[in-house]
Amino acid sequence: MLGLGRQFIVELWDCEHRADDVEEVRQWLRRAVDRAGATLLDIQVHRFNPHGISAVAVLAESHISVHTWPERGYVALDVFTCGEEVCPEGAVEELCRFFRPGRTSVIEIKRGIRL
Repeated sequence: MLGLGRQFIVELWDCEHRADDVEEVRQWLRRAVDRAGATLLDIQVHRFNPHGISAVAVLAESHISVHTWPERGYVALDVFTCGEEVCPEGAVEELCRFFRPGRTSVIEIKRGIRL
């Protein structure tokens, strides 16, 4: 298999920081992109009523998505990057620093094509 990218599926439980602020999530997404060494194209953030946020950072190298359930202390992350110039682990670490989870699950998937 020719590797085209790596994807991290991350679940965060018992988060100390129950982010429900659009601008704060946007700011931390920018930090995560910078920490990964990726190229930011756009960020879209939507706040749900009464709570919860979905956010996507579109990257030249793919994407980072964040979905929060602040009332449950749960966050779902998806960090997918292509190329060898970026470090998706850096984005995961930065977002974990923000949410401060009590428990974390990380699954790495190598993406690619069969030869």
